[in-house]
This record gives sequence, C-alpha cells and structure tokens, in this order.
Amino acid sequence: MTTLRAWLQASRLPSQSYIALPLLLGQLVAVRLTGRSLDVATLLGVQLFGVLDQLFIVYANDWADQETDRRNRTATLFSGGSRVLVEGRLSPRAIGAAALVCALGLVAVSTALAVTRGVPLLVPLALSALALLWAYSYAPLRLSYRGGGEVLQMVGVSGVLPLYGYLAQGGALGGFPWWLVACLLPTHLACAIATALPDEPSDRESQKRTLPARVGGERAAWFILALNALTLALAPLGLESVGVSVSPWLLLPALAALGVALTRPAPPGSRRILVRVASAITATTAMVAIPLVALALR
Repeated sequence: MTTLRAWLQASRLPSQSYIALPLLLGQLVAVRLTGRSLDVATLLGVQLFGVLDQLFIVYANDWADQETDRRNRTATLFSGGSRVLVEGRLSPRAIGAAALVCALGLVAVSTALAVTRGVPLLVPLALSALALLWAYSYAPLRLSYRGGGEVLQMVGVSGVLPLYGYLAQGGALGGFPWWLVACLLPTHLACAIATALPDEPSDRESQKRTLPARVGGERAAWFILALNALTLALAPLGLESVGVSVSPWLLLPALAALGVALTRPAPPGSRRILVRVASAITATTAMVAIPLVALALR
C-alpha cells in the first residue's frame, strides 16, 4: 500500500485534465464539422493516449528535475514535482523506467489508431508530444532552463492535442479550425506561467529561466492577465470556427483571470499563491470547457 500511494503521488492524477480536455475537444470538433457520429472505440483509444502522455510527462519531468526539486521549499499541489524522489519514496530508476514504458505505450496506441482509423499522421503527432517533453527537460535543449519551457507547454496542450483528437475522429487536416487554436494558445501560455509561480525561488537558484524567475511573481501575474484577455478577445473567432456562439459563460474565465491579478501580494509559500495559481488554471480550463460542453450538448 505504501508503494501504491507513492505511485499515485508520482502520477499527479489531477493534472490529467490538462491533457484529457483538449483531446476530447478535438474529437468533438471533428464530429461537429464532419457530421459523423462519435466513434466510441476511437474516443477510448485517444483518451488512453492522453493518460499515457500525462504519466510520461510527470515521470520524465520528475527524473529530469531531481536536483531543482530538492532545492524547492515552496512546492504546491500545482508545482514542484511529485516529490517522490525528493522524499525517497521511489527510486530514480523506477521513475525513469515508468516514463519509458509510458512513452512506448503512447506510441503503440497511436500506431494502432493510425492503422485502424487510416490516419498515419497520428504517429508523428505522438512522437512530437515526446519530443516536446524532451526539448523541455532534457539536454541538449532543456528549454525549461533557457526560457522556452512555457511556450513548449502551450504548443503541446493547445496545438498538438486538439489536432490529435480531431484527426483520430476523422477530421480533415485542411478543415481544422485554426482560429480555435489561436484562441486557446494565450490562455495555455498563461497557465504554464502560473504553475511556475510557486517555484520562483528554487527556479532562480537553479538558473531555471521561467518567466516568474526572470521578472518576479507580481509582474508575471500581469502577463497572465494580459494573455487571458487576448484569449477572450479572440474567443468570438475561435468559437465561431466550430459553430459555437459567444455566451455569458465567458464571464467565468474572465473573472478567474481577474482573480490572478487581484490576489496580491502572493509570495511563494503563501496561501495566496495557491489562490492565484488555481485562478489561472480555472481560467484556462473554463476556456476549453466552454466549446467542449457546447459541442457535447448538440
């Protein structure tokens, strides 16, 4: 039971939503634009790909960031790794092996979907998901330490994942609603910045050039607000591209984003930092959920 609890902690299951919702959105967009029925077997396969992708990300990041995580005294539910390596609850070898198994698994699932659905592009997309994490955490690029980590997260979550789900459900590449991606890119970048806020001290000490480490948490909060404002400005175009009307529900991400700036000061290690990060995550999740729910109810 102790080992099971350690693996559950390492798996950081709440972060599954970051992966599952964009994949599901892409699939529902394909159903809406093609007029086809949702293929349940494909739905399950795509979401299984998402589970393996999320597990690969958290395990591989834990392995890569061991030293930085040991310096982290302000870790939260949202940041700082799972802490299983720092606490000695699992070994680096076990975490590394689990990451490799998940990587092979998501490629295998993607290959099976590519063959059964006749969509070869799913395999390169799966490999690109692996490559994004590699570029994020591992040499020679290790962009999370060079100031590009947040951008990689944005591209993967709001670009690769919706496209993967869309193509798997039979959507044509030429008909993909790029305005929806353009709408979601800024808020996902804001979310990536927000989850780095609690780690500002250890990131600065480790020379990890996240935006909060470079400009400070209070200035980063204004960037988060501005990026969410850009998403809201693009929302009419993004929603229209998938046949969804603008609704009062957009007030939810707007108010959540405003909460990021109003929750101040919010130094790392404080309770307010939790509220600030949760507000940013809510803003992003709501922006994905609004078109997703609207398409699901049709």
